[in-house]
Amino acid sequence: MFGSRKDNSVDPALEQVGTIIGPGAVLDGPLTTKDSTRIDGTVKGNVTISGALIVGGEGKITGTVSAVNAYIAGEVTGNISAPAGKVEISDTGKVIGDVTCKGIIIDENAVFQGKCDMVGVEKSSAEIAKERAASDKEGSSENKEGESKDNESKDGESKDNESKDGESKDGESKENTEEKK
Repeated sequence: MFGSRKDNSVDPALEQVGTIIGPGAVLDGPLTTKDSTRIDGTVKGNVTISGALIVGGEGKITGTVSAVNAYIAGEVTGNISAPAGKVEISDTGKVIGDVTCKGIIIDENAVFQGKCDMVGVEKSSAEIAKERAASDKEGSSENKEGESKDNESKDGESKDNESKDGESKDGESKENTEEKK
């Protein structure tokens, strides 16, 4: 059934972790690695990862984070930058800061306090929707103007038909019509 089993599998690119900061470990200062990294301890400083970053449920980072992809199950206080990849905040994750990425996934019950800038996308669906709405609006206003002009010309024709020599369309004069009343 739907939602009966949560899929906890991690993307295969994230499974090949080369650096691990274990639970209980505290690193004061910046952390820079060339391979994928898992943090289950605490890092107080900027984190720069050339591969993927996994912040485990007990992991905490205070500082700016830069990685190809980031999976956050713990806590990050600082901006996250993954302009070529995606950022995923799991249901236990907490991010306080701005996120810059190509794609983002935020699970239900996750905490995200900041703004997200999507980069590397030619046009967002919101921009496309705005353009469609604008073109629809222009098209409908042109149709309304065209209808108004048609109605004006029709009204003008009926007025012209009535006013020619005091006769209506059927050829009777206004005077004859009034006498019948």
